[in-house]
Amino acid sequence: MSASHPEHGPEALCAPGRALYERALREGAVGAAEAVATPCLVDFGLLQPSVTDLDRLEPVTPALALHRLLRTSAERVAEERRREARLAEAYAELMRVGEHVAHTADEPALTMLSGLPQINRVIGQAMADASHELLAIQPHSGQISTTPELHATAMARDQALLDRGGRIRTLYQHTTRHLPRILARYEQLEGDVEARTLDEVSERLVVIDRSVAFIPATPPDRTVAVEIRHSPVVTYLATTFDRLWRLATPMYPQAVAPPALNGVTHRQRAIAALLVEGHTDAVIAERLGMNVRTAREHIAKLSASLGSESRAQLGYLIGRAGILDQGR
Repeated sequence: MSASHPEHGPEALCAPGRALYERALREGAVGAAEAVATPCLVDFGLLQPSVTDLDRLEPVTPALALHRLLRTSAERVAEERRREARLAEAYAELMRVGEHVAHTADEPALTMLSGLPQINRVIGQAMADASHELLAIQPHSGQISTTPELHATAMARDQALLDRGGRIRTLYQHTTRHLPRILARYEQLEGDVEARTLDEVSERLVVIDRSVAFIPATPPDRTVAVEIRHSPVVTYLATTFDRLWRLATPMYPQAVAPPALNGVTHRQRAIAALLVEGHTDAVIAERLGMNVRTAREHIAKLSASLGSESRAQLGYLIGRAGILDQGR
């Protein structure tokens, strides 16, 4: 095709080419110079030079031209089929080598779970297959509640794991240490179960047998979760849990109260650290799992004990008093 002539296939003739070919059929021939602007007619075998006059182009009948084009197309199809056969033969050995890991491709590493019913069902299925351990981080939120039916289901599947010789380790925030419903839950379970607390924990995390993990995809409502079966990621999450566990304070079966140093409670030190970082009352309350009113009461007590008259001065006095150094 010339630079001024658009690219196209024989199934979609350009308008000038179609018009010239129709005229050639009616008149029996056209001048070669007339077809310079439409080289597609010669390229597709619709016009051919006259035997008696090379300056003239005679039309090939549409039936013959179609037959030739279809034959060319069939040859291309046949060649593609031969190429497919060569590819299949070349990769057959590689496919046999990879058969032993094929099962891993069938199971996605990440799966989105939408809605609490589906999330609970998939976690329940994973728990039913578990035999070793359940690791969980449960941040406290007054907005999250559960029905008696869901509570009973969770208790039953936890107890089933314990009965199979597994263990359960759970991390909470310090604000849950004295919640009756939390303590009652552990008192009803029989087996190797422990709970510890930290000032701050991550978003919810569930790791089962260190082979599958669940994390929320839409915090804080947790109505969409991610099921993770990518081994390096699950191992990373389990290792992070182990390190947080070693830093945490025992809550169950034997509670240990976080120590007070020089009259400053553990909770006041946690609040002081967030104050120095410049966080608002609302952010401090959210990160420590308490309501804003309780957080402000603690801040007021801390201000009074240090003799602070402003928020800026409070941060300075916290640093000067060495409160944050006491807990290290």
